[in-house]
Amino acid sequence: MRHAVLGGGGIGGLIAGALSRSGAEVVLVLRPESVARYDGSLRVESVVLGDFDVEVPAASDLERGVDVLWVATKATQLESALALAPSAVVGDAVVVPLLNGVDHVELLRARYRNVVAAAILVESERVRPGLISQKSPFLRIDLAGAEPVRAALAAAGIDCRPREDEATLLWEKLVTLAPIALATTAFDAPLGGVRDRPVFAGCRAEASAAAEADGAEVEVESVRRLHAAAPSDLQSSMQKDVAAGREPELVAIAGPIVRSGQEHGFSTDSTSFLVDQIRARLRRAPSGAGPGR
Repeated sequence: MRHAVLGGGGIGGLIAGALSRSGAEVVLVLRPESVARYDGSLRVESVVLGDFDVEVPAASDLERGVDVLWVATKATQLESALALAPSAVVGDAVVVPLLNGVDHVELLRARYRNVVAAAILVESERVRPGLISQKSPFLRIDLAGAEPVRAALAAAGIDCRPREDEATLLWEKLVTLAPIALATTAFDAPLGGVRDRPVFAGCRAEASAAAEADGAEVEVESVRRLHAAAPSDLQSSMQKDVAAGREPELVAIAGPIVRSGQEHGFSTDSTSFLVDQIRARLRRAPSGAGPGR
């Protein structure tokens, strides 16, 4: 199978490196300025996959067809990044988005013919161009179909679980992620410093209510156990984005929860409070620098 990975950050670089190491043909699709900073080699340091170096070519646009297009950009960069992967070139390839939130699937289906809902559970970041650090003791992708893609992931050493219910797949990730991302960023603290706060539990409950309103069946007790068992020093990617002065994924992560509360008449006070705290941090940041610097 030939794979294209749109986005070379912590998720895209990890997927590209793992697939390439397994013998798959992989190309990273990056912005021209990112291609200029990348020397064609990836170093992956992974708790789950081990440490390895692998050659992965990069291009500034998708020039020929592939079997699978992995979409691994930030939600804030999605629409502009899609110009690098024209629908006419993607054709009938399986498009697998690994983004946060729930709204991106509909957006992608308006552009591509064969989009399969997916969610990734991992902590991974790009330390610098060509260096990916995956620190979490977990790495899992849930996928709603596309059996050949599951087989390719298994060959790459990545746990991939089939899921039939797209809504549950997407909302389960968001119910898990939203309290972590929003609370760690709002208070600029690791997970251990925020998960016992009432507003953390409140955000989780509001996300669960939104999931239920959308027809998803999320096992909230399982999410609660995952939150309790996660490493205390875990920092969210949103927290790191704000610290580095990058735009956080507030619309993708908090937006569906707040919107559902407005549509279905339940309170989203905890989620909205965390969003307000994050926006206050952004306003306090010096011009041209990230908060906390």
